[in-house]
Amino acid sequence: MRQKKAVNSLGFLSLLALLGFLGWLTGEKGYFGFFGFAYYIRYFFVLPDELFQLSVRRAATLGFFTQVILLVPLSYGGYWMLGEDNVLRLALGLSFAAGIIVFSIYLTVMELRESAALHD
Repeated sequence: MRQKKAVNSLGFLSLLALLGFLGWLTGEKGYFGFFGFAYYIRYFFVLPDELFQLSVRRAATLGFFTQVILLVPLSYGGYWMLGEDNVLRLALGLSFAAGIIVFSIYLTVMELRESAALHD
């Protein structure tokens, strides 16, 4: 029998990097931030074992709660400081970016811990 190769679906986040090309097409510089998702291409080459899946789950939980918790203070703080009605778009963008950054940093730290434990 043929053994199926496990696909690490976290690598599909790298497809969001294609949205970065809209920066050149539309002239809107905000789209260039999507090129940061190209980092996730490396996960197509990582075998998703149980420890990796647990690390992704923990990192995703922390990133999600970071985003949810930051949304309210950024919304109120932005409205208080800027006084604009469309400050919610800025708050959503900043909280989303913070959630992705926290997710990526925490996942990287967990991977470094795992590789250090394997080498000891």
